Amino acid sequence: MKKETFWDKKIETADRKILDSLKLKQLKRLVGYALRTVFYKSRLKAVGISSPRDIRSLKDLARIPFTTKDDLRECYPNGLLSVPMSRVVRIHTSSGTTGIPTVIHHTQKDLNSWTDLVARSISATGAGKQDIFQNMMTYGMFTGGLGLHYGAERVGMTVIPMGGGNTRRQIQIMRDFGTTVLHITPSYMLHLYSMLSECGATLKDFKLKKAYLGAEPYSEDTRSKIEKMWQIDAYNSYGLSEMNGPGVAFECVYKTGMHVWEDVYHVEIVDPKTGELLDDGLEGELVFTNLLREATPLLRYRTRDMAAILKGSCPCGRTHRRLSRITGRTDDMLIINGVNVYPSQIESVVMKMPEVGNNYQICLEKDGALDSLTVKIEISSRMFQGDLGLIDRLKERIKESLRASIVINPRVELHEPGSLPVFEGKAKRVVDNRIKI
Repeated sequence: MKKETFWDKKIETADRKILDSLKLKQLKRLVGYALRTVFYKSRLKAVGISSPRDIRSLKDLARIPFTTKDDLRECYPNGLLSVPMSRVVRIHTSSGTTGIPTVIHHTQKDLNSWTDLVARSISATGAGKQDIFQNMMTYGMFTGGLGLHYGAERVGMTVIPMGGGNTRRQIQIMRDFGTTVLHITPSYMLHLYSMLSECGATLKDFKLKKAYLGAEPYSEDTRSKIEKMWQIDAYNSYGLSEMNGPGVAFECVYKTGMHVWEDVYHVEIVDPKTGELLDDGLEGELVFTNLLREATPLLRYRTRDMAAILKGSCPCGRTHRRLSRITGRTDDMLIINGVNVYPSQIESVVMKMPEVGNNYQICLEKDGALDSLTVKIEISSRMFQGDLGLIDRLKERIKESLRASIVINPRVELHEPGSLPVFEGKAKRVVDNRIKI
C-alpha cells in the first residue's frame, strides 16, 4: 500500500474550474506587479495590457511575449524588481556563460509561498516529521540547498544541512544519525555508493528510505539503477532558480510523473523553434509563469528544458497536471555531423547495461572536417578478470545500442571503476573540444 500525505489536500485535489478561477485571480495580481517594472510596462502596453483589468481569462496570457534568460541578464541587477528594496529579504543569482548573473529578489511572502510548495512536494512522497533529512545540495546562491532545507523544516523533518562534497563525512553522518531521506544529484548518488566499501560501510549500516534527485538531467534507467543498488525509492523533482528553485514539480508516491503545482505555476509546452503552443502529450520547451511572485514577476519564462505534459490522471487523486521527466535542454543538444543528439539519449543506453559502473563521459573532438564522438564508460570490477574477449564483446554491444539510438557510430572506451572524473555537484558529462567557429 502506498503511503502518502497531503500538505494542502483542498488545493491539491481542487476541481479544475476552481483551480483555473484561482489562477486567473492571481494572474491579474501578477500583471499588476509586472506593470511596476520598466521592462514589463512597455512590453505589456505594446500588446494592449496597461492594467490588470485587461486580463479577462487565462488565454490572455498567450498575448504576452516570452521572457528569456537574456532578458533577465539585460535587467541586471534590479531591472525586474517590482517592490521597494526594503521589502526584499533575500536575493538569489544564477550565473551563465556570459558571466552576467540572472537575479531573483524575494519578499518574505515569496519565501513563505516557496517553502509551502516544497513542504507540499515532500509530503507527496510520504515523508514527514518522522524522517531525518540530509541535504547534500550546495547552499549559497544556488537555490537547491536552501529551498529543500526550509521546506523540510516546515514539514517537521530533522534537517542535516551538509551541503555538497566531503563524501566520507557524508557517509559517516548518514550512518551515525540514521538518515532516512537524501536530497542529492543522481551522479553523486552513484558515486556515494561506489565509496561505501572504501569507507567500511554496507547497506545494513543505513536507514535510508528515499532520495530526492535533481539539478541535472538523467534517465529512467539511472533512477532504476539507484533504487536497486540502494534499495530505496528515488523521486524525480524539478525546479529552476527563475521560478524560485526546487518545488516547481515533484513526484508523488505513485511516480507517474511530476505534479506541477498549478495554483502557483502556469505551465505551457511550446515548440522550441516556433514558440507555438503544443498539446498535452507532445514534447517541447517548458514555459512557466510564477503566479505568486511579488518581488520579481516573470511572465512566460522560457526555461530551455524539454518535457511534455502527461495525459490522464494520477491514482493519488491530485488534479494538478503532471510533467514528464526532463529529457534535456534546448541548449544542451549536441549537433554531431548534422545529427541532433541529447546526452540523455546516451545515458539511457549506457545505464541499461548491467556490466556498466556508475560513471561515464561524452567526449567530442574534430577529426579533420568531421566530428568525432567518444563515450568513455566505467565498467564493474568483475569485468576485469583477464577475459579480454568478454570486454570486447561488451564494447561492441554498447556501440551497437548507441548507434541504434542516436544514429551515429561512436567510439567506446571502457575504463576501470573510479578512473573517470567525479563531480560532487552537478556532473559534467560532456567534454566538447571541437573548435567553435
